[in-house]
Amino acid sequence: MTQPVASIIIPIHNEESFLAGALAELQAGLAETGVAYELLLCENGSTDKTRELAFSLAEEEPHTRLLTSDLPDYGGAMKMGVLAANGPHIIVFDIDYSSVDFMNEALALLEDYDVVLASKLAPDTEDKRGLARQTITRGFSLVLKILFNTKLSDTHGMKAFRRKKIEPLVLQSRMSKDLFDTELILRAERNGLRIKEIPVVIEEKRAARSSILKRIPRTVFGLLRLRYYFTIESRRKPGSA
Repeated sequence: MTQPVASIIIPIHNEESFLAGALAELQAGLAETGVAYELLLCENGSTDKTRELAFSLAEEEPHTRLLTSDLPDYGGAMKMGVLAANGPHIIVFDIDYSSVDFMNEALALLEDYDVVLASKLAPDTEDKRGLARQTITRGFSLVLKILFNTKLSDTHGMKAFRRKKIEPLVLQSRMSKDLFDTELILRAERNGLRIKEIPVVIEEKRAARSSILKRIPRTVFGLLRLRYYFTIESRRKPGSA
């Protein structure tokens, strides 16, 4: 197989009913780009037939590889994919949130930047989600600015990296599940990586599968724990007070 330009990472968990159709749509779009790519399906702890289905789909598609973990952990799956990637550029999608247009734009921008983020709060973003989801996104962004003094507006969603720049930070990251990517992006900013946020069109392909309201206490606790980790690390740096 041709050496990939882009390694596309997609964590998947209990996607038996959604995986085949979404993957076929994405692969059709990727084929039209002419970009040499590999697609890494990072299955993690599924309790349905997702793993078996993903194995079958990967066998049929020469550009696709299946990685598996028995632990249901989005962040762990993303980390697994990054460390297994072969391409110089990494694109992270969700199975229900991907865009070939974003990939094309990100690959061009990675000539000058280390990280490209699809921001739900960037100027010119078209957010077609409901008001409640939009409000929670804005609230999360505000909390990040208060706790971490970040200049970024969004750490979730589609993202792209230069692999050699992001791999060391992936190994340093300590959070799991849905805060892994937030920690990774904040570490990129704290380490001086060049980051570009770009607008996107956000249109949900299906209803949310878990209650965001129920995740709020866990998320707040996790962010406070991450703030503690960063504080301890800063104190350990040479020359710090």
